[in-house]
Amino acid sequence: MDLQPSHLHNELVTLRPLKNDDFEALYLVASDPLVWEQHPNPDRYKKEVFSNYFKGAMESGGAFLILNTGSGEIIGCSRYYDHVPEKKEIKIGYTFFGRSAWGKGYNRAAKDLMIRHVFSFVDTIIFHVGVNNIRSRKAMEKLGAELIGIEDVAYYGEPTRQNCVYMVRKP
Repeated sequence: MDLQPSHLHNELVTLRPLKNDDFEALYLVASDPLVWEQHPNPDRYKKEVFSNYFKGAMESGGAFLILNTGSGEIIGCSRYYDHVPEKKEIKIGYTFFGRSAWGKGYNRAAKDLMIRHVFSFVDTIIFHVGVNNIRSRKAMEKLGAELIGIEDVAYYGEPTRQNCVYMVRKP
């Protein structure tokens, strides 16, 4: 299973594997406190906290830098993680976008690319979304994801937080 193809793209976004050299440029997007305002870890705008996020992304083997296809501007990041081959299941998450990308269809475009790609290998995709992250919860509903429960989730190197669990099944 190829969790990190060389690139995925459509008219709005281009996703390419995250590289160590991307840290500073991605941190410029992530350093805005409003990006993390509704997130279970609202301190990710701090460099030392974001460093942990980035380390987890690199170790996941499935992280993507998200760029605006038209301008080439870095607008966010997302990743595949926790692949369970015997259940044909994977998670997509740790997604964030800079404010310049909010409300313009970039999240949906990125998730559509990731979902279509991974459905070549799995039947079920799980998303964890902080219970108070209203923007992300609405985005999940727009994607057609089904809310299947609430559970405590420990993000990479972070404390356990309560999350909504959404699911998308292969058609």
